[in-house]
Amino acid sequence: MENIARINDVSSIDALEKLRAELLGKKSAISEGFAALKEASPKEKAQIAAELNRQKTELTNAIAAKRAELENQEIAQRSQKEALDVTLFDAFDRGGSLHPINRAMEEIVEYFLSMNFEIKTGPLVEDEFHNFEALNLPKYHPAREMQDTFYMNDGLLLRTHTSPVQIRTMLSEKPPIRMIAPGAVFRPDYDLTHTPMFHQVEGLAIDEKGAISFANLKHILEDFLNSFFGDFPVRFRPSFFPFTEPSAEVDVGCIFCRGEGCRMCKNTGWLEVLGCGMVDPNVFKAVGYENVGGYAFGMGVERLATLKYRIGDLRSLFDGDLDLLEQFR
Repeated sequence: MENIARINDVSSIDALEKLRAELLGKKSAISEGFAALKEASPKEKAQIAAELNRQKTELTNAIAAKRAELENQEIAQRSQKEALDVTLFDAFDRGGSLHPINRAMEEIVEYFLSMNFEIKTGPLVEDEFHNFEALNLPKYHPAREMQDTFYMNDGLLLRTHTSPVQIRTMLSEKPPIRMIAPGAVFRPDYDLTHTPMFHQVEGLAIDEKGAISFANLKHILEDFLNSFFGDFPVRFRPSFFPFTEPSAEVDVGCIFCRGEGCRMCKNTGWLEVLGCGMVDPNVFKAVGYENVGGYAFGMGVERLATLKYRIGDLRSLFDGDLDLLEQFR
């Protein structure tokens, strides 16, 4: 009973192991008792052996029970020490969010989907016919210099705009067509307002000749810009694009100075946001369309995103700047 009490008083596994060696080891009283059996008579040997085995079993069971108790205590102490209070994290909102470009792209696409435009997509690697020639940009056309190009072998190139998607759609479908082509495009530019890879959303609406007018184009773009930027004035300026005639560039009143003049609008009070026009007859001829009319427009998503979210350097959208991106959580 004294040894059982000693076992129960132990407070650590190391101390228990030392006590086990003392009580059950080679130099313990029980081991010495078994060693002395050879000197006892047969009758005494049986009695002594039975008593020694009883003591050994009792001590072994007590030690095993104490070991389990101490191990459970260690686990409980370690769990308490290493426990995390998950409620501490309630004060920190670390959820992610859409990148500003994706956010702007989704808003643009959602608007035109609500106006019954379909989404069309096409390959990033194009040929010169779809990227240039079918869009009234034949070889050596000076307007090709407006769109510096990443050329590849065998006449292939990285598309410089999403207009080839319009050509592919017209070649595979018959009017009426009402589509947008969102996606990545590529040009070798890199400065405050340009990156080698950027995103566009281009639109196309085609129907019977006379069914679509410039007034329809003007209305849809004014409504879109008011939806995207808010209540700002919109103006159309005559311009030139090889694939539309007449063509126009579209401006909104400067969202930074509200038309008073600032560095962002170069003191004009206006910001250019997209280009548009009525589809040139040569484009219809390239795809085999007759007696149809329509309009097209195109906008740079990064341009619209930097203006809407007031981001000074377009390149920062691609730099992984957490100080910038965390503002959109």
